[in-house]
Formats: sequence, C-alpha cells, structure tokens
Amino acid sequence: MAASKFLAGVLLASAVCQCAVAQDAGQTPAGSTPSSSSSSSSSASPPAGEHRTIHHIQVPDEDSPAQPAELIQAEVAIEKQNYAAAEGLLYKLVKRDATSYVGWFDLGFVENALGNVDASIAAYRKSVAAKPDVFESNLNLGLQLAKTAQPGAEEFLRAATRLKPTSHVAEGQYRAWLALGQAIEESKPEEALDAYRRAAALQPKETEPHFAAGKLLEQENKFGEAEQEYKRALALDPGSQDAVVGLANVYMRGRRFPEAEDYLRKLLANDLNSAPVEIQLGRVLAAEGKTDEAIAALRTGIKLAPRDESAQRDLAEVYTTAGQNDLAEAAYGALVAAHPNDAELHRRLGQALLRQKKTKEAQQEFLTAVKLKPDLGEAYGDLAFAAGENENYELAIKALDARSKLLPENPVTYFLRASACDHLKDFKTAAVNYHLFLKTANGKYPDYEWKAKHRLIAIEPKK
Repeated sequence: MAASKFLAGVLLASAVCQCAVAQDAGQTPAGSTPSSSSSSSSSASPPAGEHRTIHHIQVPDEDSPAQPAELIQAEVAIEKQNYAAAEGLLYKLVKRDATSYVGWFDLGFVENALGNVDASIAAYRKSVAAKPDVFESNLNLGLQLAKTAQPGAEEFLRAATRLKPTSHVAEGQYRAWLALGQAIEESKPEEALDAYRRAAALQPKETEPHFAAGKLLEQENKFGEAEQEYKRALALDPGSQDAVVGLANVYMRGRRFPEAEDYLRKLLANDLNSAPVEIQLGRVLAAEGKTDEAIAALRTGIKLAPRDESAQRDLAEVYTTAGQNDLAEAAYGALVAAHPNDAELHRRLGQALLRQKKTKEAQQEFLTAVKLKPDLGEAYGDLAFAAGENENYELAIKALDARSKLLPENPVTYFLRASACDHLKDFKTAAVNYHLFLKTANGKYPDYEWKAKHRLIAIEPKK
C-alpha cells in the first residue's frame, strides 16, 4: 500500500494539525502493492476551523489481498467523484460480504460525501464491528458522532488513541488526541486538557493544541494558565490571529486592557485588513471607555466582515454608551429586521427610542419583547415607564404587576406605580407606593423624592 496515501483521508480536517498529508492518486511508491483505493483529497490544508471535513483514505484489507471487483470499480468512481455510482457498488459488495470492513469504510466516506450523515455513521459502525482494531475507522466514526453531537464519540476516539495508525504514526495519534480533547471539553475539561497536552507532545510545532488548551482554560477562568498557552501558540506562529485574540480576551477578562490593546495593535500593524482583530480591538477600546476609537474599530471590522452580527450588536451597544441614540436606533433596527423574534433586540431598540423621547414607538417595541419572551422581567419595567410617558396608566400598572412576579420591587417601580395610581385617582394605593419609594430611595432620586413628598401632601388626608 502507498504509505503517503493512507492518512490524509481521516475525517479530522488537516486544519486541526495544519499538516495534511499530500496525496498522489495515481502513483504507488516502488516496491509497494497497489492500494485498494485512490485518494480524492487535496494536498493543500484547508483554512483553520474546518475541523471535521471528511476525505477519502485507504484502509488495507489484510484479510483479503485480492480486492473484489465492486471495490475496485467503486474506487474508480470515487476518484471521479461519482459517489452515487460508488454507493451502489459498495452496497452490492457489503450485501454479499457483510464482514468487508474496507467496503463499509469506503461506504462511510461515500455516504458522507452524499450528505447522508446517518448512513455514513451506520457504515462506519459496521466497519468497526467487522474489525475493531483499525485506527482510521474508529477515528472517523468518533468524529462523525462528535460532529453530530451523538453519544459514543468519546468511546471511539479513545479507542483510536490506543491504536496505531498504518502510516505517519505520530501525526495520526496527534489527530486522535486532539479530536478526543474537542469531544470531551464540556463534560471532562481536565481530561480534555490532558488530551491537548498529549497532542502537543506528538507534534511540538503545531499551534492548535495550545490554542485549544488556552481557550478551554480561559473558559475555566484559569487566566494565568490560558495566557501561557496562548503565548506558546504565538511563539510557534507569531501571526496567529486566533492566539492574539485569545490573549486579548484573557487580558480583557482580567481587566488588563492596555496589554490587550497593545497586542491587538501590534497584530494590526502586520495585517491591516483583519476583521477579527479590528473587532476585538473595538471591544477592548470600549472596555477602556475610549468610545470614539471603539466605534471606529468596530465599524472597520464590520466593513471587513459584514455578517458578523456579534460585532454589530457590540457596535450598537457602544453607540448607546456614547449617547449616539440615533445610531443605536438604526443599528438595533437593522438587527431586529434580521431577527424579528429576538425579544432582547426589541427591548434594546425600544430603549434607544425611549432615550430619544419616541415613547409610542418604544412602547410598541417593549410590548413585542414581552410577547416574544413573557419572562423578560426587565422589559416590563421599560414598558411601564414608556406607558406612563404615554399616559397609558392602566398599561403601566399591568406591566408593573407582571414585573413583580419575576423581579423584586425597587424604588423606580414604586414610583412608577405611585404615579400611575395617582393619575388614575387611586390615591390610597398611590400614597402607599410613594411612601415605599421614599423609604427605599435613600437620596438617590432627589427630583422624584421632592415630587413624591409634595404629592403626599396633596393626596393624603389631613391629620
């Protein structure tokens, strides 16, 4: 079998290790036996992040040196990307010989290529059942299960870490450990970290295990350890945007904003067209209170990555912080148009409208928000305020009643209820709430406290 052809097809994308094995579909090294399958994978590594694309690989059939005609014909069809034809031939083969782990393995690849993920998983299961000690079939099955969030991924990926790849042993084991770490991050973070460290030991020049470990440590709030992993990734690849952004995240969460800003600006000096870095810089600058610079950086990042809705939300929030409510309204309006069922976006748009005294429009947005998410307690408070401004006092009281079932009362809600009842001439309830307001305000709302005291003089019975 051609050793250079064997490993490139494993399901884990070459971007995970940044070192895909080049394929030569038409050549076999001197002295080797022609293999059972030709590779259809590219020799170039795909972009980072494509962790689970499936490629075609060759699994040698040690039990049957003479390859069945259907398998040979299927390999020709796969080489031509005629997956439908290959599918028919392989099903014919495995129907006649259900123990053909090579046939089942190739069928797993073909079904995945056709978009039949469940059938692909079923075929890989058959391949593993027929011959449990094949590294590549365990790895592919584990990765397919992980990709589709189905149970069992850990079992087969762990099996792969205990098996020996047919070729490029260190690289194959590296991929298995890295894949295992990714699969168990949420359920077993400490074991995932160990998997990443094993992967890093197998391929010391690869950045991915360090970046993955840094990201996991950051999620665990272990910022010092995360910082070291990100720095190791940067030492291996000084141009790694992911590592720089991760390091900036650690500094941000540790409130080390100047260091985060410094790292991001250094990276931008080398790459002036990086959307992720511009966006992250905008977030750092916003955290530093440099709103004008933050707006400029976020706008630049969004121009480079117009589909980054997380950045669009951040920009809308910075507009709000900067008091640019007209721009916040436009930004949230665009987001609401794209996500009409997002209650929080309707609330944010309503707040931008309210700050511009567009109380009727704001009231409608708050009504939409609570209709979409009836347990959004904060939105009921916003609705009560807008309704009060619109002299819709009955609605204000209903909103306050709904809020009280979700959130505790506070000085503002006491005052809003008192004012609404006052206008509706329910002076007894109004007086009770004015008193509650004055008892809890503690001098934080001097204008409203003055008004409450004077309204109590007017509405309470004279002693």
